[in-house]
Amino acid sequence: QVQLVESGGGLVQAGGSLRLSCAASGRAFSADTMAWFRQAPGKEREFVAAISWSHSRDYADSVKGRFTISRDIAQNTLYLQMNSLKPEDTAVYYCAARTLVSSYYYGQNDYPYWGQGTQVTVSS
Repeated sequence: QVQLVESGGGLVQAGGSLRLSCAASGRAFSADTMAWFRQAPGKEREFVAAISWSHSRDYADSVKGRFTISRDIAQNTLYLQMNSLKPEDTAVYYCAARTLVSSYYYGQNDYPYWGQGTQVTVSS
């Protein structure tokens, strides 16, 4: 059983920064792609960023230039550095992982492993 545990969420003022972490544990696990998704109140869950085993990265247009995704493969840990936060970034952020090798990162159904989510609230 693979477990993903997010941490680092919280309340921050607009313009501030937060760093989310996602630790993977459980049976021997080699995820090709790890990603962050988010879900704001009343909205569908949406793609935020993804990083492959080879460190190829992709970002949603809404976070490009502000968010940086990274991973420590040896530690099976995923990070999301969020700078210049805006109130519209307020959401529950979910870590996801898959073993599928594909350059299409956006399909939520391709990710069988999910964390429980961490709340990020940005005040204006």
